Formats: sequence, C-alpha cells, structure tokens
Amino acid sequence: MRLRLPHAPYVANKIAIDLAKSGFVTLTQGVEPVAKAAQELIEEDLKKEHSLEEHVREIIEENEDEIEFMLADPKQLFWMIKKRLAPDYDVILNFEDRFNHLSHKILDRLYEEDLINYSVPENKVKNLIYDAIIGYIKLYDEIEDMVLEKISNYKRKLIPGSEEYDLVFQKLYEDELRKRGML
Repeated sequence: MRLRLPHAPYVANKIAIDLAKSGFVTLTQGVEPVAKAAQELIEEDLKKEHSLEEHVREIIEENEDEIEFMLADPKQLFWMIKKRLAPDYDVILNFEDRFNHLSHKILDRLYEEDLINYSVPENKVKNLIYDAIIGYIKLYDEIEDMVLEKISNYKRKLIPGSEEYDLVFQKLYEDELRKRGML
C-alpha cells in the first residue's frame, strides 16, 4: 500500500505517539508539535510525488495518438516515465528507501526545532520513526477491512462514495485508530 495525502495526519500521529511511548525520547513540547512537524514533511513528500504524476499524465496525454499507434501499454509507459523523471522531482520510488529518507528528514526537523531530546544513538530514533510509518501501512488494510465489514452490517445500506458513507467510514476508521493507540 502506498501512502496518500489523507493518511498523513494519522501517520504523523503514530510517529509522535510512538516517540512519546518509547522511553528513550523526550518530547519537549508535547505530542502535537511533533505530529505537526512530521505531518508537514510527509505531506511535502506526497505532494512532490503527486506533482511528478501529474507531469507524467500530461506527457502521456500529449502523446496519446502516438501511444495508441505504437500499441504501447499506458500503465507501463506511465511507470517508465515516472521512473525517468523521479530524480528531477526529488522523489524516491523504492518505498523502503523513501520511508528511510523521510524518517531521517523527520528526525532532523524534530531535533533542529528542539521538539525532541534523546540520549540513544540517532539511528535508534530514526528506526522508531521508520517503524511507525511501516506499522501504519501494515495496519491500514486490516483496519479498512474491519471498517468496511462494520458498514456492510448497518441496517440502513450506505452508498459507497456518498457523503454519508465517507463520513461514517472516517468516523469508524478513526475509532479503530483510537482503539489501537494510534490517534
């Protein structure tokens, strides 16, 4: 699963909570500023990728006739162009490398803004941030399945994509995150 912009606050919250619970990191100004700083960096990273993808879509649209004539696979072309342009947008496509890099950036920001103190090796704190990101990603599908199951058991059937469905989904999703200590 890849992160999307709506996930940023949840991932940032998990990072802040995991740092607070670690026992070896002190949050100098509390959970909120840490979560806010992490969220800003996560959103910045996701927006860079979104800009890259928009540019790739434009390139494909501009060359649509030629792509059809050559019988090229648009999905494969999308990936190839994205891979080629990723360095120009400072986007790392390998998710493990990307989240590792993002973890370093978050740690650096938190330390520079004096939001955290620690007396363990920097790598241990960075790994905690990385594990929080990966932990959220692993739990996302599980939580989403639970929420979808609950919605399917509602007496009144909700229409996927409707405003009411989205609101109920969001509420149930956040309830599950709270139960797991991620919010």
